[in-house]
Amino acid sequence: MIYNSLGHSDIQVSRICLGTMTWGEQNTQEEAFEQMDYALEQGVNFWDTAELYSVPPRAETYGRTEEIIGNWFAKHGRRSEVVLASKIAGPGQFVEHIRGGQGRFNSEQIHQALDASLKRLQTDYLDLYQLHWPERQTNYFGQLGFVPPDEEESLTPFEETLETLTELVKAGKIRHIGLSNETPWATMKMLQVAEAKGLEKIVTVQNPYSLLNRSYEVGMAEIAYREGVGLLAYSPLGFGVLSGKYLKGQMPAGSRLDLFPHYDRYSNDNAVKATELYAALAKGNGVSPAQLALAFVNSRPFVSANIIGATSMAQLKENISSIDVTLDEETLHQIERIHAQYTIPSP
Repeated sequence: MIYNSLGHSDIQVSRICLGTMTWGEQNTQEEAFEQMDYALEQGVNFWDTAELYSVPPRAETYGRTEEIIGNWFAKHGRRSEVVLASKIAGPGQFVEHIRGGQGRFNSEQIHQALDASLKRLQTDYLDLYQLHWPERQTNYFGQLGFVPPDEEESLTPFEETLETLTELVKAGKIRHIGLSNETPWATMKMLQVAEAKGLEKIVTVQNPYSLLNRSYEVGMAEIAYREGVGLLAYSPLGFGVLSGKYLKGQMPAGSRLDLFPHYDRYSNDNAVKATELYAALAKGNGVSPAQLALAFVNSRPFVSANIIGATSMAQLKENISSIDVTLDEETLHQIERIHAQYTIPSP
């Protein structure tokens, strides 16, 4: 396993991060336990979850993933061996079961959400606590361009959010803070406020990044380099599309797109055409399409960790082993040629 710093912090994390959002929906607790056991054996010391999970978000499974992880800690201990990250949900009609869909990053709601997460996780601290998506209307969850809101928004001041998170760091409930599904504007504003007010500085941004969505490279990658804010890359396989398992009209029974066909962000015509080219390139290099896609993300200098997700042990083993795949210059050149032809087909 390869280890590096979590952003500008002194925490060392595995380049491969264990994603958990299927636990409690597509995976049972027993299967999740097997994944955690294996991942830790392979040196994967960084695990990411959220109060939102399991996914798709439903009232019936809200917080279930955190509960499963908490049950694993209760059974095995080993909390000190794991760098544990979770998130507080933002607002939205699709999460009306979470604080009435009116999530805000104010003091009251941050304390409420964090305490509930800690209880479910059966721990007294998180290594990283993230804002899952912005309060404001902006471009995330598949939207490439920014569209201004139609009416004035009532938003929590960044100062209040950072003051609250700083208090929680001082109290020992969290060690570091991060953003998710965020834009260059808010990332820089958060950094500026923290600098001006002497508050806790974000160390990471968890955004989508894959061969089908390299939008992070525009604006955010420079911030990562110059400010020491690492990328936690999620959906590196584009909901499994980049594994090639959906090509030629295939629809494996029990797969995410079979169960949840509305998760089609990575299934448009250009994404499919790009995936066909990437799969052919992988075959020519003697690796699986999934390993090519993950190895590319692993190789990016602005990535602190690559968040993999798996519903089977075979997938988990294949994904973790991508850390041993090195792409040569010619392969990287071929990737750039495909990227030039199909640029960000799935933001």
